[in-house]
Amino acid sequence: MTRFLDSLAGFGVTFGTMFKKPNTEFYPEQKPPTAPGYHGRHQLNRYPDGLEKCIGCELCAWACPADAIYVEGADNTEAERYSPGERYGRVYQINYLRCIGCGLCVEACPTRALTMTNSFEELADDNRADLIFGKDRLLAPLQAGMTAPPHPMAPGSTDEDYYRGTVTGTAPNGDTSEGGATAGAQS
Repeated sequence: MTRFLDSLAGFGVTFGTMFKKPNTEFYPEQKPPTAPGYHGRHQLNRYPDGLEKCIGCELCAWACPADAIYVEGADNTEAERYSPGERYGRVYQINYLRCIGCGLCVEACPTRALTMTNSFEELADDNRADLIFGKDRLLAPLQAGMTAPPHPMAPGSTDEDYYRGTVTGTAPNGDTSEGGATAGAQS
């Protein structure tokens, strides 16, 4: 008799929820806003003239507790300059199969080249190789007034001017313009 009453009580829960209004979420079509401090996908930032901020120092890779970052630095030349200073990150990869989103890599970056956006992306795929992001997917897009590297530094500037943030964006014709940077490419 008690078994029968126990099963009847279980069915009571089922019947009680059958007539409640459903809590429907339209998740794939309508994404909810992210929290203000959300650690989203990484982004490699640029200077206002388009040069990359990454100097290939590998400090982010050393700081990563999950060993998810691989950086291979190379030397800049006058013919091919990708960042101010002597070096740039020739190869930059983040393995999102390993990344735990802790942000220690962002804290270790001396030039503020690496930041975490608050954009929400589903980091799931049916192919493991697609979750290893290279520079092509991590670099901030070129904004108005930026020129795609390689190109020389702004005329009359030094690498110290870049690091202090006194270099403005240059248009492809060589004219300087104020404010080529955007919120995505933080100084």
